[in-house]
Amino acid sequence: MARHYTVYLNRDRFPKRAGLQAAIKALGFKLTLEEDYVPFISSGYLPCTLNGEDAGFTLRFHTTDGINGRDGAATLQWSGDPREQASAIMVAAALAHEFGALVHDADGRESSIEAMLAEAEKIFAELN
Repeated sequence: MARHYTVYLNRDRFPKRAGLQAAIKALGFKLTLEEDYVPFISSGYLPCTLNGEDAGFTLRFHTTDGINGRDGAATLQWSGDPREQASAIMVAAALAHEFGALVHDADGRESSIEAMLAEAEKIFAELN
C-alpha cells in the first residue's frame, strides 16, 4: 500500500520553516516541524512532534516539468504509524491552504483541502 502525498508548488513558493510552521498553526494543528526542514535542501526523514510525540515522515523535493504550471514538488511519505500519516497530511494541507499547492494522493488523484483537514483531524482524534 502506497503511503504518500505529492505536493506541487512553484519552487520559489515553497515556504521556509517559519512560514510553514505558521500555516500549520493557523490550521489549529499541534504539529511542530524541527529545524531540519529547508525547501529543496532537506531530503529523507523530517523529524516532527505531534502533540508532544515523535511523528516525523520522509520528505523529498523534486523539480517537475510544470504540473499545472508548478515547477516544484515534494513527496511526503509515511510508514504505518498513524502519527506519521497525520503529520504528512497536516503539512500537505498547510501547503495547499496557505500557499496554493496542488496535492495528489498515492493514486494520483487531487486531494482537496477539506478532505485533508478532515482526514488529519480523524487520525489525530483516534490517537487520543
